[in-house]
Amino acid sequence: MRDEFEKRDVKMIGLSANDLSSHGKWIQDINELSDTTLQFPIIADADRSVAYLYDMVTEEDMKKIDTAFTIRSVFIIDPSKKVRLTMMYPASVGRNSSEVLRVIDSLQTGDKKGVTTPIDWQVGNDVIVPPSVSTEDAKKKFGQVREVKPYLRWTPDPSQ
Repeated sequence: MRDEFEKRDVKMIGLSANDLSSHGKWIQDINELSDTTLQFPIIADADRSVAYLYDMVTEEDMKKIDTAFTIRSVFIIDPSKKVRLTMMYPASVGRNSSEVLRVIDSLQTGDKKGVTTPIDWQVGNDVIVPPSVSTEDAKKKFGQVREVKPYLRWTPDPSQ
């Protein structure tokens, strides 16, 4: 899904709980199994100091530290280097790239257009006018506003 991340001007970086010597084989395996060419940097964190620093390691993971060890955390960091979202997956659960893209779309839409997004929002779906914007101002800014409750007003996705 590299092209999708690039469209959103997202730069990816990986963190490995293994030493640098293991990365070449892992990258080769990923490229073979996923029919891709992995092209983002990977940080070796064999002592797990970065994983500990950013609370990527759960108590359950700590019990398994001498056996197979997987860190499955996703951080979305904005251009001003602010962590906007953290997703922690148990080692037994794979990550969902489509959900990461959905969150990035939501954050970028909210930042650019001054709206919020509801549960399960996808690009093109209606968005929510924040409570801090009056209905009158929202109509001036967005045109169409549908008020369900005074605090819940919808408008078409302004990025479309």
